[in-house]
Formats: sequence, structure tokens, C-alpha cells
Amino acid sequence: MQDTYADVIALLERTHRRFLEVVKLELDNLGVPDINNMQAMILFNIGDLEMTVGELTTRGCYLGANVSYNVKKMLEAGYIVQQRSLHDRRAVKVRLTEKGLALRAKLAGMHDRHVVSLGQVLEHTDDLVSTHKTLRKLERFWTQILAFGTRPSQVSPAA
Repeated sequence: MQDTYADVIALLERTHRRFLEVVKLELDNLGVPDINNMQAMILFNIGDLEMTVGELTTRGCYLGANVSYNVKKMLEAGYIVQQRSLHDRRAVKVRLTEKGLALRAKLAGMHDRHVVSLGQVLEHTDDLVSTHKTLRKLERFWTQILAFGTRPSQVSPAA
């Protein structure tokens, strides 16, 4: 079990990096030179919402400092706009521009193509659903450890 756990952690990181390479290839194929793969994923996660940088950090697989830098670059390239929150003047909210929404639609098309192809590759369509459930449980397990400062043996089995 210990080797499998360590391998899952390494596999998660490698899979994330490989996916970013796929996004980079898609951007290259679309002829989009002014945004990188990480910025494209941040853009995709913003969607049609308005979010703070902190919310982006908790929703995605990126570090806070990187999000601020990438938000600045996307702002300069015209993919997003930012505005101070009316309720909390310290918070800055971002949302996609028309240019950002257009790129997000193209990235959604990439995801749609991947889902169709993946359905042809997987032996059982419930494999992806099962993987999703397992990853959610692993996320909750680590979140519980962080939230309560517990050792893994003290984490609720319901995690």
C-alpha cells in the first residue's frame, strides 16, 4: 500500500504536467501565442464567473504567487478584466473578456473531443467515474489533515 500511495502522488503530478503539455499543443494548434498553458487553465476555471485571486487559488492546481503573475499577464493580453469588489475594497475580482470567453469556448471544445476519444479508449465507461470518486476521497483526506492538523490515523474514514 505504501508504494502504491507514493506512486499515486507521483502519478498525479506527472498526469497534471502531461495535461498541461496537451493544453500547450492545443494553444499552438489554435495559433494562440499570447497565453501559456497554465494561464489557459486559469482562464478556463474562471469561466463565466467573477472571482478573486484567492478563489482561483483554491479552485485550481496553482500556487498563489503564480496566480497573481498569470492574472497580470492575462490582463495585459486582454483575456480578463479586473475590478475592486464593492463589498471589500481590498479584494480584486476578475472575469473574462470577450476574447477570454472565445478562447474558453475553444478549450471546452478540446475537452469535448477528449471525452469522445476517451470513451473509445476506456474498456468500461465507469472507470473514469470510479477514478473521479477515488481522487475526491483523496482530496478530502488531505483537506481534513490540513484543516484539523491531524495525523492520518486520526482522519475520519468517511473522508
